[in-house]
Amino acid sequence: MWRVAAVRALWGGGVGAPRAASGAAAAQLRRRLESELEDIRGAGTWKSERVIASRQGPRLRLAGGGAEIINFCANNYLGLSSHPEVIRAAAEALEKFGAGLSSVRFICGTQSIHKDLEEKIARFHQREDAILYASCFDANAGFFEALLTPEDAVLSDELNHASIIDGIRLCKANKYRYKHMDMQDLEAKLKEAQKHRLRLVATDGAFSMDGDIAPLREICQLAQKYNALVFIDECHATGFLGPSGRGTDELLGVMDKVTIINSTLGKALGGAAGGYTTGPKPLIDLLRQRSRPYLFSNSLPPAVVGCASKALDLLMESNAIAQSMAAKTQRFRSKMTAAGFTISGKDHPICPVMLGDARLASVMAEDMLNRGIYVIGFSYPVVPKGKARIRVQISAVHSDEDIDRCVEAFTEVGRKHGALS
Repeated sequence: MWRVAAVRALWGGGVGAPRAASGAAAAQLRRRLESELEDIRGAGTWKSERVIASRQGPRLRLAGGGAEIINFCANNYLGLSSHPEVIRAAAEALEKFGAGLSSVRFICGTQSIHKDLEEKIARFHQREDAILYASCFDANAGFFEALLTPEDAVLSDELNHASIIDGIRLCKANKYRYKHMDMQDLEAKLKEAQKHRLRLVATDGAFSMDGDIAPLREICQLAQKYNALVFIDECHATGFLGPSGRGTDELLGVMDKVTIINSTLGKALGGAAGGYTTGPKPLIDLLRQRSRPYLFSNSLPPAVVGCASKALDLLMESNAIAQSMAAKTQRFRSKMTAAGFTISGKDHPICPVMLGDARLASVMAEDMLNRGIYVIGFSYPVVPKGKARIRVQISAVHSDEDIDRCVEAFTEVGRKHGALS
């Protein structure tokens, strides 16, 4: 009987019933958390998650029914998340190699498909070797700590992605932050960093919140002048920037000047999950020995590996999908500018519609959804205060009609809320 009573007490009277921690400390924590959450709601920066009831693509259905909506807020740049060949490759990998490895890579978690994909990534980027991670966030978290010591220095663009910032925080190198894409400030910091053994310049290739592209030619020239290495995060470039979609280093003609590339499999390359580092083989070998997210995370699931491998096959067979992006991006940017909106960045499918006010971005995004256009407002702390925007992302699978309908909805909503005169 005591066992039954104990079970009932544990579950609060019923199997599966929610159970809240008791005690003064738990109550104090709950009050503090509820207060902080209310502050977020009051500031108009609450981030709601819309639940999708269909596969990722240019058109979606949300849970709860309703009409189909046009999706303009995914990182599905090439439309490969629902490409039939990518889906088929995932199913085949799942059938042949199972659901997962239940282990990390160095113990019992490396399959032939992992090695094949790493070789394919290195070949795609024209580098010596590559190493897979569960995400690019993990790749960034594991890279700097493994490579840099207190004798070294890292110089980081102030608007780099949060995962780069967190990765740099974990390492013991001397840290320099230069103004966003400011080459004079970077040069000043490089001069100051000459006293350190190794200097590494770290930058996003394409910046996800602003849609601007790092001046890699100038960065590489300064790196060569001051004997530094160049690292780029290519999450918002791999697969569609450059003549064959290899990224910003290809776009700007500096593939032989960039030493290390981190990128993702979870955006243009199939959209599931996974990230990687590619570069010199001795560096990749070192990461296999020292990079903590690699050493202590389970191997990528075979289905994810199958997706990404097929996506790379499609890109290396033809650049037609990647090249279709430019005209669609230009169509949206030019029409929105003509309507009176300010669009940040240049020639990138990330098209931030700058609004400034967090609440305005939030209510406009909701009104856009009512008109069948799925977009999301971004505000602090994702972007700086006063820089709220709705980030629109163009995909190769959007039609011209989709783009025109989006511009029309923005114009209507912008006039309604005073964003346009």
